[in-house]
Amino acid sequence: MFKPEDLFNLQQTEHARIFDECKFAWEALKRIKEYIKSNRKPGNAATLQGQPFVGPDVSIGEGTVVEPGAMIKGPAIIGKNCQIRHGAYIREDVIIGDNCVVGNSCELKNAFLFNNVQVPHFSYVGDSILGYKAHLGAGATISNIKLMPENIWIDVEGTPTDTGLRKFGALVGDETDIGCNAVVNPGSIIGKGSIIYPGVFWRGILPSHMIVKNRSQQDVVVRRPRTTT
Repeated sequence: MFKPEDLFNLQQTEHARIFDECKFAWEALKRIKEYIKSNRKPGNAATLQGQPFVGPDVSIGEGTVVEPGAMIKGPAIIGKNCQIRHGAYIREDVIIGDNCVVGNSCELKNAFLFNNVQVPHFSYVGDSILGYKAHLGAGATISNIKLMPENIWIDVEGTPTDTGLRKFGALVGDETDIGCNAVVNPGSIIGKGSIIYPGVFWRGILPSHMIVKNRSQQDVVVRRPRTTT
């Protein structure tokens, strides 16, 4: 499940060429910067509401709405019919497909979003690829750098493999849902159609069509009346 086609429907992006000759899907993360530089078309066809900031190296497709207070620093390519909501912060080297939502207090950096991705509230997405119809719940975070100063390694069929990436968040497969306030740790790979429940602290490789539940125990006690003195 490490090949691009194992995780993503390559028909659901105009930028599938970024995966050409990639043995592992994460190799595309190294290519985002140069891909944008070579393929960004000049022009901004978005509807700008109020006074968002849109950098000079940003192209935006027709039907996309950028709300007041959004900052699109760029370089970036943003597709058609997207919503870039108030307070969104889109930093360097971001590709966003068609019909995507990037919401309030969300930050994206060196990221690639396929079509119909939703990142609507309070999320960080760094050095990551989100597949077609992937969805992050409010406050979900994709962490992209280990505390230890070393590259991200992935266990590929029992063989530890150096990705060559110091910063690598996650590969999130098509139609995957990540619940509110979940944390996805560096170098995670999540298969198509999977669900990570709210509040889960996830690390590693999750096969397609799996559910990760948080089984932390809760205390339920009787509510007793308080007396005053």
